[in-house]
Amino acid sequence: MTAHRNFKRQVRARAAKTGESYTAALRHFRPESAGEARSGARQPAAVRLAVAQTPVREDPRDAEGLRAAGREVRALMREASARGARIAHFPEGALCFPHKLLLSVDGPEAVGPADWDRYRWEEARAELAAIAELAGELRLWTVIAAPHRLTAPNRPHNSLYVLSDRGGLVTRYDERMLSNTKASYLYSPGRAPVAFEVDGVRFGCLLGMEIHYPELFAEYEALDVDCVLLSTTGVRPGSPAAQAQGHAANNAFWVSLAVPTQHAATAPSGVVAPNGEWLARCPAEGEPALAVVDLDDGDEAAAEAVAHARPWRRAARAGLAAGQRPADPRSEDRGAAF
Repeated sequence: MTAHRNFKRQVRARAAKTGESYTAALRHFRPESAGEARSGARQPAAVRLAVAQTPVREDPRDAEGLRAAGREVRALMREASARGARIAHFPEGALCFPHKLLLSVDGPEAVGPADWDRYRWEEARAELAAIAELAGELRLWTVIAAPHRLTAPNRPHNSLYVLSDRGGLVTRYDERMLSNTKASYLYSPGRAPVAFEVDGVRFGCLLGMEIHYPELFAEYEALDVDCVLLSTTGVRPGSPAAQAQGHAANNAFWVSLAVPTQHAATAPSGVVAPNGEWLARCPAEGEPALAVVDLDDGDEAAAEAVAHARPWRRAARAGLAAGQRPADPRSEDRGAAF
């Protein structure tokens, strides 16, 4: 422990002397050959992220509810900008999360195929356009969830729209791992991961119940993502928070978890560092709120996870994939004597 503290002290001293970040200084204390062996993980820059929690409205026929949700989103965008954020991340259903019974042709007593003509598409498009316009005015990247309409008779995607700081649509992520109800009656599944970059920091997108699929997080690690933005409405007490921490620690990247205010008492929105520790969380009182964090290497534990744990894990995986196993009969013989 003493040696470890002394090592950290040397790194901090170099950072103070040169003006480098902790991670940049840390690289000077790693042997170049070892660094090459562990290569593959990028060193992210820095960006300030605001993750929101907002109320979820479930009536797809309620035009005023959509407009009220849009006003709440824009109010939080202005707050995020005032607090210096470059990107704002909102939960699934930030505008509306249409209830399966209110869309169902067999409802409201039974779940059946969704009648998407009940969704107020024009009002939703108007709110998304106003959000995009404000993103451009504030120079604030904004990630917002909404259904994405497809050509009839195809059901829509459940999507995350990525709006740039110039107000343009950069890309869209469509939820791939749908629940049974979503897949059977509500949505069409997406096809691929989506990544984008803000100020040198690379983000990936996940949605809905995809927190339950570690392979999706591993997929983003392989795509050199620094932070995964996960928007959801469906959470169980304790489960999403613990899973978010596990995914962050296993992959040595940040995870931003955006959930509705209805779940704030048990799972408020927040951001997990690459070492699995919460950096910040929204209040548990259930009001619309933001948690604002800097995604950089200023925290020593997070910096070591990015600069050390992630490259070593990549090297281990690469070694296994390259088939670095001995050609020895005793290796294959599971019943070999001691």
